[in-house]
Order: sequence, then C-alpha cells, then structure tokens
Amino acid sequence: MNYTAQLDKAINRLHEEGRYRVFIDIEREKGNFPHAVWSRPDGTQKPVTIWCGNDYLGMGQHPEVLAAMHEAIDATGAGSGGTRNISGTTVYHKRLEAELADLHGKEAALLFTSAYIANDATLSTLPKLFPGLIIYSDELNHASMIEGVRRNGGAKRIFRHNDVEHLRELLAADDPEAPKLIAFESVYSMDGDFGPIEAICDLADEFNALTYIDEVHAVGMYGLRGAGVCERDRLMHRIDIINGTLAKAYGVMGGYFAASAKMVDAIRSYAPGFIFTTSLSPAIAAGAAASVAFLKTSEGQKLRDKHQEQAKVLKTRLKGLGLPLIDHGSHIVPVIVGDPVHTKQLSDMLLEDFGIYVQPINFPTVPRGTERLRFTPSPVHGPDEIDKLVHAMDELWAHCALNRAELTA
Repeated sequence: MNYTAQLDKAINRLHEEGRYRVFIDIEREKGNFPHAVWSRPDGTQKPVTIWCGNDYLGMGQHPEVLAAMHEAIDATGAGSGGTRNISGTTVYHKRLEAELADLHGKEAALLFTSAYIANDATLSTLPKLFPGLIIYSDELNHASMIEGVRRNGGAKRIFRHNDVEHLRELLAADDPEAPKLIAFESVYSMDGDFGPIEAICDLADEFNALTYIDEVHAVGMYGLRGAGVCERDRLMHRIDIINGTLAKAYGVMGGYFAASAKMVDAIRSYAPGFIFTTSLSPAIAAGAAASVAFLKTSEGQKLRDKHQEQAKVLKTRLKGLGLPLIDHGSHIVPVIVGDPVHTKQLSDMLLEDFGIYVQPINFPTVPRGTERLRFTPSPVHGPDEIDKLVHAMDELWAHCALNRAELTA
C-alpha cells in the first residue's frame, strides 16, 4: 500500500465534501473576553470577537480563579508529577473533588483529565462491575458516551432521541433480572434541547435501572448553585451518576463524575482511563475549585441570570431576521445553514469581514443537511457585540441568498 497516497485520499475527501476542519489561531486577552486576536496565515493580526467558545460565563478570566491558580503554581510548581496512585494526588485534587461532591449532593466525586475521558472510562468500566449490564443510550449522546458504550463489550440498546416510549419498549423487552443503566444528557449541545430527565428517572425506577446523565453543557449554568438541570428540576437525588466538565462554564479544564462513595471507589479501582493517566496539574485543580465555589454563590447566580438574558436577546433578534434558528429554551443558539460549503463560507466571511469568530459545525458532529453556525453568547457579550453580529448575519445571509424560513423547535 502507498500510505502517503491513502492519507491524501482521506484528506482530499474532506476537502471535496466541504468539511475539512481549519484551526483558527487566536490569542485570548485576559480581562477582555470575548475579545481576542486572530493570527492570519499570512502573519498579520486582526481583532476578533469569539462567538463559539464554551467558556460560557467568562470564568476563564475571573480574578478568583486566576489568583487560585497563581497561588498553586507558586506553592507546588507546574505538573502533578504522576498518576493519582503514584504521587499525583494533592490537597488541590481532594479539595476539588469535595467541592464537586457537595455541588451535586453526592457522597463523592472523581476527577479526570477531561469529561470525554470521564464518560469513556466510566461507561466502558461499568460492565466489569455489573456483569451482564445492558446500557440504554440516547441516539444523540455525545461521542464520548458512544465510545464508552461501544468499548465496554456489553449489551447496548439505542433509543430514539428523547423518546421515552421507545426507551420503555426496549426496557420491557429485556430480561427483568438483567442489570440495566440508562445513559443520556441534560442539554444536547448541538440543538440546545433538554433531556426528559424526570420521565427517564420514572422508567429507571420501574425497571430497576441505574441512571447516568451527562451535564457537561449545564454545570455552572443552571440550578441555584450551578449544579445543572438536575438541580434546577430538583432531580439530583434520582440520578446515580452525574458527569460534568470543568472546561466549559467553569472556564478551566478537566472532567469528573459524582456518585455514591462505593461507585466512585469501584470506578477508581477498575477504570484504566483513570488509573493510568497523569492527574491534572495542581494549578488547574485549584482554579477549577475556585470557579466551582464561586458559581455556587449569589454572585454566580447573577452571572447565570445575565447569561440567560443575553441568549434570549440574541435569539429574539436573529428570529426577527427570519433566520432558521432552533430554540429549545436553553443557552445554545444554533442557526441552520444546511450545507457544509455555505456554512464554511459564512464562517470565513464573518471572520475576515466582520471580526466575528464562529466555527462551522458539520458532519459527523451533526447530521448531513443540518450544518450550522452555533453561537454561544455569554454575560460579557454586550449590546455592541450583539448588534455587530446581528447586522453581519443579516448582510451575509442576503449576500449568500440563503432561505430565511424559520425552523420550529
């Protein structure tokens, strides 16, 4: 085989389909988010406004977070020095896990280097703990959940997105004595819709199944203390395993799950993705703990309120233009373009002509024909930034002669 030619073929296929991914080289400015500097390929620079970041609340630049990280670096240095079992557990890791357990009202929490690894490692390990486990997974679950379920070697059932009746049919068709787990999300990030948490919990009770929820796009964002949609809806006590991230609303890095002390101990002891991975640096753990603690407070609630207000304003104004916007009531603002080439063209023009950075979302992240621009407003996107975005979208939509028929949620 000509390996180089095969690589060329694979990469060219992405170019031909209009979904080759280009990384935009940006430099964030501390204290000035969402503004940043884009380094063009020709070496010149251009000021831009970030409209597609996951630092939903701007906590990546919060003074308390930065102070905690500086303090930890000065005290301990850069890295953790090893896996959690071999010199990589510090007071900062333990403090963060205690904050997360408290956040979700659980006995314990376990840190990972990312929420992707937390999902993959946990879901792939559970059948080792519960022989014969059947996992029921929503068809639109994140790639990390899909990979964890696929790799675990156990039985799996895929239910139609948010279709509780289909889930019931699948549960009822299986051996009532078999151990079961239902894996789903609270906020699905591409459309911004919510999972039917209470209805799924009711089914779990009826069929004696464990519940596993991914709150990655909700932690920090919803609930009185930012614990997510389960907290907002007073359902945390009905969820067995809650997965979350420290890299989005908390503005730092890392992932985790919160559960009973025995569940955490078992995953800690059996999951290769945890056992053999160097732990987060103490500085990252310290910054994340400071962020979680801050967002539990009334000041954190002010940020959440402002964030929801900004998302509502942006949605209302884009709807006023007649753009095909999906609105399920969350903070996610997806505008459907429906073609990968057009989506990339819009993204390029917004960046070059208006200094607006929003990355195109194409297959396989979303189904073909639903390619989109996914905007993520924050409390620090002010009226001027929203005005500029709305005017740019109005001008470019007309320029590209795209349809303006609005989608219904």
